[in-house]
Amino acid sequence: MMSRDDIVQLLATRGVFPTPQRVEVALVILSKPQHLSADQVIAGIRASGSRVSKATVYNTLNLFCERGLLRTVEVDPTRQYYDSTIEAHHHFYNVDTGELTDIPVGALTLNVNTALPPGTKQAGVDVVIRVRSDRRG
Repeated sequence: MMSRDDIVQLLATRGVFPTPQRVEVALVILSKPQHLSADQVIAGIRASGSRVSKATVYNTLNLFCERGLLRTVEVDPTRQYYDSTIEAHHHFYNVDTGELTDIPVGALTLNVNTALPPGTKQAGVDVVIRVRSDRRG
C-alpha cells in the first residue's frame, strides 16, 4: 500500500499537480494493484470520509490515464474499469460478478494470420476473456 507522501511524489513525477482532490482519488485507485470503476472510486473516497465531486473524479481518472498512471479496460460498451497496473497484461472478466482478474502477458499466445491494414502499425493488444461463475455445486 502506498502512503500519502508516496502518492504525492508519484503524481509529481508524472507532471500531475497534487491537489487535495487528486490525492484523494489517487489514494483509492493507485495505492495497490486493482481494477475499479469510477463509481467504485467515488465510493472509496466517501468511505474514507472525504468528498470529491463526480465530475472531479472522472476528470482526475482521465488525467491519470493521459499521464500513464492508469489504463482503462472496457469490458462492454457500458462498463469501463481503471487499472492501476499499467504494464502490458490481459484480463479475465466475470460477467456475473463484474470482477476483473489479471492474466500475465506471457501466459497468452495470440496468432494473427493476416497482415495489418495498409499504413498502420500495431499499437497494442488487449484481451478480455469473459467467464461466468460455475454454478455446479
